[in-house]
Amino acid sequence: MKLFKIIPFLALAALCYLFTIMGSGCAQVGMPTGGPRDTIPPVLLKAVPPNHSLHFTGNHVTFTFDEYVHLQDVQKNLLVNPVPKIIPNASFKLKTVSIKIRDTLQPNTTYSFEFGDAIQDINENNPLHHFTYVFSTGSFIDSLQLQGKVLLAETGKPDSTLLVLLYKNLSDSAVYKEKPRYIANLDSLGRYHFKYLAAGVYHLFALKDESGQKMYNNPSQLFAFADSTIHITNDVKPVELFAYAQEKNTKPPVSSASRNKKNPEKLLKYASSVASGPQDLLKPLTLIFETPLKDFDTSKMKLSDTLYHPVAAAISLDRTKKIIVIKTDWTEDMHYKLVLDKDFAIDTLGEELKKADTISFKTKAEREYGSVKLNFKNLEKIEHPVLQFVQNNEVVISFKLASPTFNVKLFNPGEYDLRILDDENDNGVWDPGNYHLRKQPEKVIAIPKKISIRADWDNEVDIVL
Repeated sequence: MKLFKIIPFLALAALCYLFTIMGSGCAQVGMPTGGPRDTIPPVLLKAVPPNHSLHFTGNHVTFTFDEYVHLQDVQKNLLVNPVPKIIPNASFKLKTVSIKIRDTLQPNTTYSFEFGDAIQDINENNPLHHFTYVFSTGSFIDSLQLQGKVLLAETGKPDSTLLVLLYKNLSDSAVYKEKPRYIANLDSLGRYHFKYLAAGVYHLFALKDESGQKMYNNPSQLFAFADSTIHITNDVKPVELFAYAQEKNTKPPVSSASRNKKNPEKLLKYASSVASGPQDLLKPLTLIFETPLKDFDTSKMKLSDTLYHPVAAAISLDRTKKIIVIKTDWTEDMHYKLVLDKDFAIDTLGEELKKADTISFKTKAEREYGSVKLNFKNLEKIEHPVLQFVQNNEVVISFKLASPTFNVKLFNPGEYDLRILDDENDNGVWDPGNYHLRKQPEKVIAIPKKISIRADWDNEVDIVL
């Protein structure tokens, strides 16, 4: 019995030896490694009723694909136009996706269901990009289109999270009270594209729909509007919108001042801008208080250089009454002292210093800065140009441009984004729009190329607008 069990093994071994001496080894036993990764999205085999059906009367649509599929974030991805009062139900099973229409369909109307990237295969989650199903309850498919772009007015950049809205109701208040007729998404470049539109006259808006109501209901909401109604015809031109927030959505400010740990006996609590390093030659010295000031006396604040020579300075209190600003023409690489008398200031709690205080500091050297020369081309197309240097989406400093050449001897080193503001009211800052007054926001051109300013270096860049 054992002999019969051994014979097949010996035969297999002999075959392996034979293949080895012939240059072909036995294959290693194991699981198949498979081929290349599947990157092909699902393929639609059949739609019931067929795509672009006319005289549609049902409430159920089924799509059959060539492989197993599922739905990903369907409520986020699925876009139905005209906008229904009741969102349809979407489900999947094996190789099918089903849509149940729960809203009453309007007569002689073209409907489109744009799935975005919702339909994906099971194995690799390959999406069927922008699959759109269309039908009409009438005798033809509406085929008109509207394209354009939406940019943030303050930055000149796109925000793909905004929605674009078309209203058939031409009342100015419709955007506050009801949902739109049509909705379009933005791509990463801020472009929108309405398809399967019916001819007519519309109001066009864009907004950030954080509430999910698809209406304009908050002055801090990003919002854009077209100057006039849009006539949807065969030759309608692209429309560009500029979004703005009429009011800043600000949180209560948190004081940057901290208790003076070296002198815990001080009752008036403040911090200085030089606590973290040398004084910037391009900025004022600031004192930041925890509590707003009731009163302060500039004669009891004495600024002097390293030789105790008095230094003339302009001293003021900001609007919050929590920051004292001290401006002067600083000398580079110089030691300074700011002497504060005991009663130089009193806050709204009635607190003052327990004793006089002295702030000693040094200014930066000019070699720590770089020079900047920017040569602008096509600047003449902007009526009131203001150059903005931006870091972390905040305008660090800005300059009105009187000529195509911008030249500054001393500039803080670093990497900056550049913007050109068309400052219509010539106040030096960007101003938002106001839909109630039909006032568009001031517009900003974002310069794609960053500028890197090196210390102790002549930095020159040509910029084409």
